[in-house]
Amino acid sequence: MRSNGFTLIEILIVVVILGILAAIVIPQFTDATRDAKDSSVRAQLRIVREQIELYRIKAGEDPDLEGEQWDDLVTNNYLHRAPVNPINGSTEVHDHPQAGVGWVWTDSGFNNVKQLYATDETSLALFEE
Repeated sequence: MRSNGFTLIEILIVVVILGILAAIVIPQFTDATRDAKDSSVRAQLRIVREQIELYRIKAGEDPDLEGEQWDDLVTNNYLHRAPVNPINGSTEVHDHPQAGVGWVWTDSGFNNVKQLYATDETSLALFEE
């Protein structure tokens, strides 16, 4: 008399098939997460750069992002709050990339105009338009 269960071979075949499917599907999700963060950074940079340009037009100078950490743009209603870099979760601004810094506000080398870039914790990640 035969029982109604699965054999060990049948179970192993199903586990192998599920492992193959997982190996195919999981990397696609990790790429999607990174793509979503990159897209969010690009959108935030576009908005912040537009507000910096508006500040430059109205105030006739660059905002003081490093010393006040977004205060010029937030208190003057150019931004609702300090933007958070989705790559590393930081709102900090410095003039060069370093660990924990979310944004880099530095001279572009062209007419001493400052530019804003996003960073991860190890390198400068440029997101130019």
